[in-house]
Amino acid sequence: MERFTISLGQDLAQQFDELIRRRGYQNRSEAVRDMLREQLESDRLTRGEAPHCVAALSYVYDHRARDLAERLTELQHASHQLVLSSMHVHLDHDSCMETLMLRGATAEVSRLANTLIAEPGVRHGRLNLVPVEIDDAAHAHDPGHVYHHVHSHPRT
Repeated sequence: MERFTISLGQDLAQQFDELIRRRGYQNRSEAVRDMLREQLESDRLTRGEAPHCVAALSYVYDHRARDLAERLTELQHASHQLVLSSMHVHLDHDSCMETLMLRGATAEVSRLANTLIAEPGVRHGRLNLVPVEIDDAAHAHDPGHVYHHVHSHPRT
């Protein structure tokens, strides 16, 4: 572990302490590590240096909009290799919320998210991307049984 020291003005230090208290951090070091990870991953995404990701896409839509639910489902099926899981929640008589867990090439995940969010009748869409390194794994978890699956490792 490497240590470094930073200097903050009193006002900034107080604001930072209030922020980390509200977020539940035990100390400044934990908060700074998380903020650095967030900025490093954001920078990788901005520079196009995060070829793979896992992501959560959430959106709210009007289930009464003509054929919208069917179009959303068709788009998900057309990209089934990216969609790990979906959860559907009825918010009220008119609105539903879906959250999709996605994994794959960052460009493909972003394209799918943008396409879903852009559908007429979809509101409040948000994509949370986490860059990962992906390893195709084929190994035995049980003696005599080899399983092929993907390991996704966060980059920081």
